[in-house]
Amino acid sequence: MTLWEAAAVFAAGLGAGTINTVVGSGTLITFPVLLAVGLPPITANVSNTLGLVPGSISGAIGYRRELRGQRRRILRFGAAAMTGGLIGAILLLALPSNAFDTIVPALIAIALVLVIAQPRLATALRARRERQGTTAHRDGGIALLTGLLFASMYGGYFGAAQGVLYLSLMGLLLNEDLQRINGLKNVLALVVNGIAAVFFLFVADFNWTAVLLIAVGSSLGGQIGATVGRRLPPTALRAVIVVVGLAAIAQLLLK
Repeated sequence: MTLWEAAAVFAAGLGAGTINTVVGSGTLITFPVLLAVGLPPITANVSNTLGLVPGSISGAIGYRRELRGQRRRILRFGAAAMTGGLIGAILLLALPSNAFDTIVPALIAIALVLVIAQPRLATALRARRERQGTTAHRDGGIALLTGLLFASMYGGYFGAAQGVLYLSLMGLLLNEDLQRINGLKNVLALVVNGIAAVFFLFVADFNWTAVLLIAVGSSLGGQIGATVGRRLPPTALRAVIVVVGLAAIAQLLLK
């Protein structure tokens, strides 16, 4: 790797760490750069996952204030994320590299619709529960747990726009502020990246130079993303989510 290529990988890691903390989809920045510097697709994907773990830690720490009082959810959702992330990592090595190409853009599009419609849908759900005399499950119930499991499987497999999926699911099924949900999202992304990284360390090929460059860049980006993301009002944060999600769909369809 030349000096300029190394600088490009570091810059991609910085950008990915920032956008992952705010929304997700940092892989759409780092993965193409790793391919451009000559890494094979699977090696690039594995190296990217390993390198983004420190950035996930940094972003979760940056959102620690929003995580207060959510220990039960972190444990509950984290178990689903760990299981799904490991399954996805196994599928990455077992399935053809284009196995998810068709379904992923559709998943992201559905997630974006949910993000946009979430305030109205949440209001409608609350009104329905009031009419029926029922209360919402504090942690979203089995529906949310199942959704997070499948979103984490996708995250362990590739991870582009994984955060968008998390935010749409939790935004719809949890009666929580969007920033607190974003803090949860960062922890779940850390769990998925972490379990996938541990698995890849033992069974997959990766490029240590790329891993280290992305790790340093994403760690710095995680702090930048936390500073920026926590200051965004809900409407602005939803707008960022939609823009990033649309960019993810465009890149996946045009690659």
